Amino acid sequence: MRALLAVHGLAVEYPVRAGAFGRRLATIRAVDGVDLTIDPGETVGLVGESGCGKSTLANAILGIVRPTRGTVVFEGTDMAGLDAEGLRQARRHMQMIFQDPDASLNPRMRVGDSIGEPLLVRGLLRGPALRARVGSLLEQVGLDAAHSPRYPHEFSGGQRQRIGIARALALEPRLVVCDEPVSALDVSVRSQILNLLVDLQRRLGMAYLFISHDLSVVRHVSDRVAVMYLGRVVEQAPRDALFARPLHPYTEALMTAIPIPDPRRQRSRPAIVLPGELPRSTETPVGCAFHTRCPLAADVCRRLTPALEEKAPRRLVACHLRP
Repeated sequence: MRALLAVHGLAVEYPVRAGAFGRRLATIRAVDGVDLTIDPGETVGLVGESGCGKSTLANAILGIVRPTRGTVVFEGTDMAGLDAEGLRQARRHMQMIFQDPDASLNPRMRVGDSIGEPLLVRGLLRGPALRARVGSLLEQVGLDAAHSPRYPHEFSGGQRQRIGIARALALEPRLVVCDEPVSALDVSVRSQILNLLVDLQRRLGMAYLFISHDLSVVRHVSDRVAVMYLGRVVEQAPRDALFARPLHPYTEALMTAIPIPDPRRQRSRPAIVLPGELPRSTETPVGCAFHTRCPLAADVCRRLTPALEEKAPRRLVACHLRP
C-alpha cells in the first residue's frame, strides 16, 4: 500500500540576523532532516518536548512554511513541484485542527460562516446547499445545526474546538493535522474531544498526524508514534511496542514521566532524570543531538550523527548504542 504522506529529509531553517545590513549571526534548525510516513486511515502520534520542532514540521508538511530542503510527497505528488493552483488543490485534502479554539475562530464571524467559508471560497457550495452542509457538519461533531447563527463567545471551550473540527472536515480531507487539539481544554472535556476524533476517523477514514506532548493522549489515539528531539525524529514504532519497550534513551526518559495510577508502583519505578536543558536550536550539538543529556553517551555519539535505522521489525531508532 502506497503511503498517503511521505516526508524525506525535511529541514526548516531560519536565519538569525542583526544590524542595519541584516548580518547573519546564526541559523535556527527548527526541523533537521526528518523522515516520516503516514498511511491512509492511520494515526501517527508526534511527541517531544516543547520547542523540538513538532509544529514547525506540521506547518512545513501543509505548506504553511517553506522547507529549506527535503521533500513532502502527498498521494504520490511532490508538493514542491506544484504551482500555486496545484498547491491550492492539494491543500484541500490536507487540513489542520489548531491548539487554541479561541484564537483559531474569528470572533466577529458566525460559526456557520466560519465552517462554510472553505466551501464558499472554493466555489463548491452556496445558498441552501451550503447551509445544509454546515448544519450536517455541526451535527457530525455533536452540536446542533441551529447553533449556526451564533458567535464563538457563546460556546464553551470544548464546543469551540468541535466547531474547529467541523471546519477542518468541510472539504472532506484525507489528512488532518491535529496540533495539540486538547491541550487548551479542561481535563473533563479532553476525553470527549479525543473520542470524537477517533469516532470521526472510524466513520470517514481520514488519516491523522496527531501532535502532543501528552504521552497518555498519544497512547489513546495513535497507531504509530514518532518521537522528536531537537528537530530530529529519534524513534518510530507501533504504539504498543513503543510503550512496552522504548529503545531510544530519550524515549525511555519520556516514558518515566508518565504517572502510574498505582502509588506503590509509581514510588518503586526508577525515574530517569535528564541532566541540563534542551540545547538551543542555534547550537545543535555535533554528532547525536541528544548526547549532551544522554546517560549512555559514548565517544561515537559526540562525533557521528546516528541515522534513523530499522533496529527491529517496524522499529526505527537513531542511536549508535542500540543493536
